[in-house]
Amino acid sequence: MTKARVVGGALSVALFLLALVFLVRHRTVAPPPASPAEEAGSTAPAAAEKMEERDAQGFLHGRVTTLAGATWEGRLRFGGDQEAFWSDAFNGRKVENAWVRHVPPDRLPRERRGFSVFGLELGRRERPVSFVRLFMARLGDLSRIEAHGGRVRVTLKSGTVVDLDRLEASDFDDGVRVWDPRRGVADLGSARIRVIELLPGPRTGRVPTRLQGTVRTAQGSFRGDLQWDRESCVGTDELPGRTTEGVRRVRFDAIRSLERREGAVLLVTHHDGRQLSLARAPGRGWGGRGTYVDDPRYGRVLVPWEALERVDFEPGGSGPSYEDFPPGAPLSGTVSTRDGRRLSGRFVYDLDESEVTDTLDAPSQGVDYMLPFGLVASIELPGADERPAPRARVTLHGGEELRLELAGDLGERNAGLLVFAADRPAPEFVAWADVARVDLDRPKSFFPPPGGRDE
Repeated sequence: MTKARVVGGALSVALFLLALVFLVRHRTVAPPPASPAEEAGSTAPAAAEKMEERDAQGFLHGRVTTLAGATWEGRLRFGGDQEAFWSDAFNGRKVENAWVRHVPPDRLPRERRGFSVFGLELGRRERPVSFVRLFMARLGDLSRIEAHGGRVRVTLKSGTVVDLDRLEASDFDDGVRVWDPRRGVADLGSARIRVIELLPGPRTGRVPTRLQGTVRTAQGSFRGDLQWDRESCVGTDELPGRTTEGVRRVRFDAIRSLERREGAVLLVTHHDGRQLSLARAPGRGWGGRGTYVDDPRYGRVLVPWEALERVDFEPGGSGPSYEDFPPGAPLSGTVSTRDGRRLSGRFVYDLDESEVTDTLDAPSQGVDYMLPFGLVASIELPGADERPAPRARVTLHGGEELRLELAGDLGERNAGLLVFAADRPAPEFVAWADVARVDLDRPKSFFPPPGGRDE
């Protein structure tokens, strides 16, 4: 058989497989008609939660309208067992970057990448950096989420509209569970959802407890609302693990503390003092993806498994309500360059973040910080001759100073800043290598308030 026939046959198989994947993934864009069961409202989960009347204002609430016109309204949880609160993040991938058109083509950042055949590098070529970015926003900052064919359209409270790739809008693709007091509990798949309208919920209700406490690391402690393994966030969620007697699952509302031991082992201490060693078990819920902490000093941090020492749980309320999140405002302030220029006005950071609700993402000593720009007073970059391990100096409006690593939004892949000065007809682009300091105006209103919530 000739090489041409081998290559041609392989190419045909590859094209067939790609087409098959495309058709399977696009089934959510053109869903089948709603079933009678969905319209009747009999899609309740198999296991009901044991819940009591308590503070409920921090739980997600909204109205879901299906493609068939049915409406469900009540408490929400994305994916059935994932995002449940207003401070949780909704994630996806943007379809396009509207800010790139303001940058002269010859000034757009470029990168050099090598290409190889059978492991042998044949050369390197330069190409523009990808400007299609991920989307992440707190659910309390959103007003609606709607399906538009191959896109998911997200509207923020500020009025900003962002289109996400339907195949990459992962939190929407997971569907949503609705606790409707009139119709019952329903798990609605994304293929049947037309729009999700986010609305203020009742102050009290029959809801589970929220996970809150202190996460301890070698670098310090973080205290606030928790998402274990980036998902588990209520007391009725379960922690799986292996014991000498087999697989065990422990409800979080029975746990007083978790302590990481050598290897993939957790020492679980119950409220009554009993202790149990759990080894890593397959499946979600273990903690290998890290723990989110909504620490009011910083907005949100992610503590990876490797940095975790201990978690101490404590009782608390359900967290901030929908009304606690005011509409976001444009980023504004002054950008100082290394050659001494000062540019003031509205600006776009990293050709992506444009509102105070967007986040500055960067690590420090094994912990990932997701700082809402509304909390940030200034960003000072190190000089070219600063050694060793240069870091950025990030000062918060509350007065605290963080030394963050030059990675993430502070790394060399930052695409630069656009500054819209009031006295100029067009924005000025500042390459990241030319930025010395960014001073941000303090927003009139923001959650959490700069300096943290009052205890």
